[in-house]
Amino acid sequence: MARIAGVDLPKKKRMEIALTYIFGVGRSSATDILTAASVNPAKKSDDLTDEEINAIRTVLDASYRVEGDLRRGISMSIKRLMDLGSYRGLRHRKSLPVNGQRTRTNSRTRKGPRRGLAIKKK
Repeated sequence: MARIAGVDLPKKKRMEIALTYIFGVGRSSATDILTAASVNPAKKSDDLTDEEINAIRTVLDASYRVEGDLRRGISMSIKRLMDLGSYRGLRHRKSLPVNGQRTRTNSRTRKGPRRGLAIKKK
């Protein structure tokens, strides 16, 4: 089992798909990584040799931000917006949609489940 960037790659998957299990690596960047490391994209992740795994690791370390570094960078940029008090930072702080979506009917993912109104009939 190949372990790259702290992630166990799934067995019996093509390498161009298996690399997408790493946070920050998509399909196009996976193919770029494999061509730079000169690894066949159709090769299964169980069939990798140690040299190929090390080549993939060196390419990832040299030119990509993945996993912990990327997550840390994203959270720091959100924290910076909240500390500045910008509009986007305030939206993050209130856990509302940030990019201008409507909130009257949608945005249940950000707002959470509906809280019912306590309306009583007399």
